Amino acid sequence: MFFTGKTWVAAVITGILLFSSCIKPEVNTPPSDRRAGARTRTSYITIIAAGDNLVHDIIYNRARVPGSEGRFDFDPGFAPIRSIIRRADIAFVNQETVMGKLAYSGYPVFNTPQEAGLGLKNAGFNVINQASNHTMDKGERAVFDTMDFWDSQGITYLGIFRTEEERKNGKRIIEKNGIKTGFLSYTYGLNGFVLPRDKPWLVGLIDKDVMAREIKELRPHCDFLVVSMHWGSEFLHTVNSYQKDLAHFLADQNVDLILGHHPHVTAPIEVIDRPDGGKLFVYYSLGDLLSHTQSSRTPNTITGALAYIRVKKTQTEDKTTSIVETAGVIPTVCHYNRERGNPFIVYPLWDYSDELASKHFKTNMSMRYLNGVAQQVFGMRVLDKKQYERLCGLEDLNFHASPH
Repeated sequence: MFFTGKTWVAAVITGILLFSSCIKPEVNTPPSDRRAGARTRTSYITIIAAGDNLVHDIIYNRARVPGSEGRFDFDPGFAPIRSIIRRADIAFVNQETVMGKLAYSGYPVFNTPQEAGLGLKNAGFNVINQASNHTMDKGERAVFDTMDFWDSQGITYLGIFRTEEERKNGKRIIEKNGIKTGFLSYTYGLNGFVLPRDKPWLVGLIDKDVMAREIKELRPHCDFLVVSMHWGSEFLHTVNSYQKDLAHFLADQNVDLILGHHPHVTAPIEVIDRPDGGKLFVYYSLGDLLSHTQSSRTPNTITGALAYIRVKKTQTEDKTTSIVETAGVIPTVCHYNRERGNPFIVYPLWDYSDELASKHFKTNMSMRYLNGVAQQVFGMRVLDKKQYERLCGLEDLNFHASPH
């Protein structure tokens, strides 16, 4: 449905009622150490996370360099969000499609030019998830080509592995500002494709026994643990019982953050209490970054979100804690129109306009509608430009997002 006039107001009110967990800000801080003479050291990192970069054939065809022999340039597609991505210490995205040295293809069996990966790297993304339902679209050769590409670029990738030994012992940990952030990644399935019999470890699949074991092995080596989850119901903003069950399971494993993707639309954030007294922050779906998911009943596939997470690590002589101090979202819009020469471009919603919306391939777009979708799903977790700029410039703010 479309949010216009009174409908938009009703939608926002409905969003507040449905997603009240997003509304009430609260400072999320660990108990202070009040012992006389206790020395405390504090450090921070920021994480930006995007949802599905789903490269349909129309997207790479519009990214072709005119007059070239099979060259592509994806940089313009990310130009409006580049400064946001590059300011983060860690910038995550789900690269939904493989990038094999094979014939390029779009839906339903994807293979994407490797220049799309260069576009992500040039934008500032430095952690790339590859475990999705499309990972095996072109067989294991394309998976290994994709790993070769990311290795050549010095980029950390998740969810696919060269060897069984690498999966068991090759821990994905990034250290920034003295904070070690560990990553794991899983997908619900492979669209009917199967893993090679001699390589069952090739792709991370959702399996509670495997997940529990891998989390147990990684948890002691990192201050903050992130799990990428490819899950959920396509085109629905709601969260299903399967996701809820898995989220609580991951809370029991003392995971700090879940970055969810796959539905192609956004879904709410939840905070779950963990057995150890900590909190698990769950971004159930960040929607799409670049995509051309088309359906008259799914206008919201052009709406996405960049998760903004600020992690605080506090060290005393005998205790170290790492918490999510701020958890917000920056809504995005994937813009494209009917003119073949124009690229697909991702804008932060705060830089979009009614003029651009009126030219969108999807009709009846407006800022009122797009803001209504963001508010309905995320409520007070939506960061406006001024709040974001304050967060980038100041360490201690009253805007924290850790609700009851």
